[in-house]
Amino acid sequence: MPPTDVFTAHRELLFSIVYNMLGTVADTDDVLQETWLAWTARKDAPDADPIANPRGYLVRIAVNQALARQAAISRRRETYVGPWLPEPLVEQLAEPDDAGGDAADAAAHTEALSMAVLVVLQTLSPLERAAFVLHEVFGYAHTDIAEIIGRKPSAVRQLVHRAREHVQARRPRYRVDRRVQRQVTERFVAATAGGDLGGLLRVLAPDVVLWTDAGGKLPRAGLRPVTGRDKVARFLLGVGSRPPAGLRIARRVVNGDLAVVLFTGDAPFAVLTLDLAPDGGLISGIYAVGNPDKLSRVR
Repeated sequence: MPPTDVFTAHRELLFSIVYNMLGTVADTDDVLQETWLAWTARKDAPDADPIANPRGYLVRIAVNQALARQAAISRRRETYVGPWLPEPLVEQLAEPDDAGGDAADAAAHTEALSMAVLVVLQTLSPLERAAFVLHEVFGYAHTDIAEIIGRKPSAVRQLVHRAREHVQARRPRYRVDRRVQRQVTERFVAATAGGDLGGLLRVLAPDVVLWTDAGGKLPRAGLRPVTGRDKVARFLLGVGSRPPAGLRIARRVVNGDLAVVLFTGDAPFAVLTLDLAPDGGLISGIYAVGNPDKLSRVR
């Protein structure tokens, strides 16, 4: 098979792994470009031995390129204005399925962790995050991960164990029923858009946290997370009381979850992802991305 066809066949997998490690589409695209260049250089070398496992070879290059990029990303975040959130992967919403079907089918081609989990992964070391993504999301064995990142299997087991415990403690992994998620999202939108403080308070958990990532480029964006039902509700209603002209609300799938995208005309203004409590009835986290640099691919 020609090198281009081999790379194309594995591109979605490579994109998914690297995006979950880095949290930005631009950096992921850069890593895939570097992976492509390394792949073609290796294939074109006249004295190169055949590659028995192209998929494994490509994953190893991509993961290590992503690890090498982590330092530069960390430096950028040190000077970032306000909270930093991952760049949302936004998909068109499939036709509503009131029978309770999976509304995220449209996003199934890209394996992306939820915004809430990606935020927790930022607190891991780069190696812990790589090991967690490869093992917990893509099912790689410890021995395979050891070959990819150049560590002993015993060290990989420790990396995965620490990462899993950390993620579980900060954000237990559970799946909320799609119908419940849709209902809570619609109640949230109706209360926020209608200025209904009581309705908003009824849909927020007592310890709800709101993150707003605007990169210092939007007025009235919080410079630090807002915590607590009353403070979050009043912040949202305060912002919503002076909406930009031509504001339009659309539903989308973001990182596999139902979400809300705000448009001004045809231009995206913000993406709001809601994290529901385990029982699914209340919103425990709100992730609002308004930095225009992170919304350029939103439609």
